[in-house]
This record gives sequence, structure tokens and C-alpha cells, in this order.
Amino acid sequence: MSKKKLEADISSAFIKLQLDLIGKGPQEAKTYIINDMLITRFKGVLTVEEKHLVNHTTGRRLVKQMRTLLREQYSKEYEKIVEEYTGCKVLSSHSDISTKTGERIEVFILEKDLEQFLLVNE
Repeated sequence: MSKKKLEADISSAFIKLQLDLIGKGPQEAKTYIINDMLITRFKGVLTVEEKHLVNHTTGRRLVKQMRTLLREQYSKEYEKIVEEYTGCKVLSSHSDISTKTGERIEVFILEKDLEQFLLVNE
């Protein structure tokens, strides 16, 4: 499988997972495989309610806390998608959301240099 196709397939799987978990997926998702990292950037992730909440300091804190808790609760599902699609074990994963831009980022550290592996096997 090509690097571009794998990146697109992972983005699609993440969108589906978010639809199932939150009831709303991002407007856009783009995945990048860079060496031993897999990075996905999601745009337009805030719900209508969250967009109202982030206009206030307390609301921003609540949205970040809730999204952090949800991510921790479902981190295994995200890691499982990465492992199934890449065939690589996930060593660690990290996530953050911007209440300012409505974007979220996911970073997965893999057991090997997947980018190099894909280039060699193209």
C-alpha cells in the first residue's frame, strides 16, 4: 500500500471513530507519516455547544477537560486503528485540542520507522 493511501485510510477510520464516539466527526482530517511518527490533524472538531462554551474562560477549561477525558477513555481505540492499519506497535500517543481554532492533533510514536519501510517497499 502506498504512503498516501495509508494516510487517507487512517484519516477515514479516525473520522468514523469520532462519529461513533461523539456523534460528530471533524470537518477535515489529514494524516502524515513521518519517520516513526503518525500525526493526524483534525479541523472543525468542536460541537455547536462547545463553540458557545469556548467564548468564556470557564467554558474553554471545561471543553479541554472533557475532550482530554474522552481521549484518555478511548485512547486504546485510536491506538488499535493505528496498529491495525500500519502493522506497527504504538509505543505512546499524545493529543491536544485548540479551543481557539477548533482543531485537534493526535501524535502516535511507532516501534519502527514506518515512512522508511513504506518507501523501501513501494
